Amino acid sequence: MENLTPKEIVSYLDQYVIGQNNAKKTIAVALRNRYRRMQLPAEIQQDVMPKNILMIGSTGIGKTEIARRLSKMMELPFIKIEASKYTEVGFVGRDVESMIRDLASISLKLVRESQNSKNGDKIEAYIENKIIEKLLPPLPQGVSEQKTDEYEASFLRMQKKFENGDLDHLVIKIEMPTNSVDMSNSGLPPQMIDVQESISKVLGGLNKKGKEKEVTVKEAKTILAQEASQELFDEDKLKELALKRVEEGGIIFIDEIDKIAVPSGSQGRQDPSKEGVQRDLLPIVEGSTVQTKLGLVNTDHILFISAGAFHLSKPSDLIPELQGRFPLRVELDSLTEDVLYRILTEPKNSLITQYKALMEVEGVDLEFTEDALRTIAYYSFLANEKTEDIGARRLHTVMEKILEEISFEADEHSGEIIKVDEVLVKDKLDKVVEDEDTTRYIL
Repeated sequence: MENLTPKEIVSYLDQYVIGQNNAKKTIAVALRNRYRRMQLPAEIQQDVMPKNILMIGSTGIGKTEIARRLSKMMELPFIKIEASKYTEVGFVGRDVESMIRDLASISLKLVRESQNSKNGDKIEAYIENKIIEKLLPPLPQGVSEQKTDEYEASFLRMQKKFENGDLDHLVIKIEMPTNSVDMSNSGLPPQMIDVQESISKVLGGLNKKGKEKEVTVKEAKTILAQEASQELFDEDKLKELALKRVEEGGIIFIDEIDKIAVPSGSQGRQDPSKEGVQRDLLPIVEGSTVQTKLGLVNTDHILFISAGAFHLSKPSDLIPELQGRFPLRVELDSLTEDVLYRILTEPKNSLITQYKALMEVEGVDLEFTEDALRTIAYYSFLANEKTEDIGARRLHTVMEKILEEISFEADEHSGEIIKVDEVLVKDKLDKVVEDEDTTRYIL
């Protein structure tokens, strides 16, 4: 996934996000530049900084969806955070450095999963030996050759039974793993996290053996997988790989960045921590080092993608230094009636596909006519124009209103085909959309 071309990245996003080609192209190029940079000589690599992106557009037009799909596509450390949940140092709440600590945790998890999938055979062999040894304890040293041959024959028979799943119902005693508490998401200051982790390590060292518990062989396979991973792989090596991956390929998506902008015309600041959060965010985006569970993480080459509706403020209301750190500006388009229709029908697992699948659970075959889909898109567009524009999210409220009764009585119509046509859609929505006040409350 790391070396996808910009066209391939856009093609993948096209399956889930309709339109917004400018935003998709900009992000695709930024991601491709990460790969290009890694192919350069070491002395040039250090000077090629990522070009951070600022996406501007009203709610419900695909900013967050692009980020969500990127996170599923990329095999790189990726985290989506909301700027509004951070406060400046000195206020109660999360400090901005915690986003780097969270990204480091995600990177370590990715590396561990990668190593597990690469070494699946070793892990399987470890689990198999552990379980068979519980059912067939090893012979003591110095036993006769005949006994050893008999044991090996029994062991081979056990292996075959294990592979066929014939032992899954048997109950064995195994040591449960001692779980270390991950404090990275606790919101505590990093110094306090370090102290707590040191204490847990000391206590863990005193009580290395976990509690013994009787479980079935099937359950033991899952429990021992974690133990196998810890035994087979060097934790320090994993942390080293995770650190490199987070520094070279980490991506942070900062949503709701407009919520920490201070509108130029506002009388006094509503929240004294808004500008403070921007000032704290600045060194992270510019490039600094942050203490994490992997060690010191340098943020110079982490890519930051930020997004905001900017309906109460403007990008120029951010502090100038922060504006300068997001050189690529992308304005996303408002959704037209035609685009809303395409959002209903084209994406993989579209809204229509989801509702059909939900009704199939009750044995109901839900069918939408072409006219009905066009009318749903029209009413959604009309509601967005008459009231606040909430983009594609309007489709959810409109669909729920149309299918309310069908969904409620679905169990009574098992085995039936229910057709949603233009008449049904108009019947449900005509009066609601005509009255602007009613639209505000219902849709």
